[in-house]
Amino acid sequence: MSQKTYLPTDETPPPSHIGATLEALASTIATRREAGEESYTHRLLTGSVDDVLKKVMEEAGEVALAAKDVESWACSSLAAALAVEGDAGVASDEGSLGVELPAEYFDAVNHLRYETADVVYHLLVVLERFGIDLDEFAAELNNRMTDDERPQGGVRLHDDCVKRGN
Repeated sequence: MSQKTYLPTDETPPPSHIGATLEALASTIATRREAGEESYTHRLLTGSVDDVLKKVMEEAGEVALAAKDVESWACSSLAAALAVEGDAGVASDEGSLGVELPAEYFDAVNHLRYETADVVYHLLVVLERFGIDLDEFAAELNNRMTDDERPQGGVRLHDDCVKRGN
């Protein structure tokens, strides 16, 4: 845990699979700082900051496009189902139209997951490059939640480390 964060003494940290995965990835990224030039991550960590920032922007754009693809497949499938079911006047008990989505929809969802992982990877590289560890990042996210929303045992930022709008 960094000097900027703390864990309330009466709370225990929550177990998390995503936490373990992000910690392992962050550790791998950190070790790549010492790798040679053949390492893509090493080049992002030690080269021009513009290189990694361009990748973040590029990957964020790809997430947006992938999400639009998912939405497009979902909407076109729903529209087709509405047209057919509108004629028959049939809907299921749960309020769902029982739409069977095409395989392309699931391909689009898989692509969205892939592109989102690229963004997270590149964001973790940015955090490592500037010395922000995962506890500090988690504390920033936790500070944005109310006490009721924050996970039991979630790390927090010390007040002197909270800088909003700066």
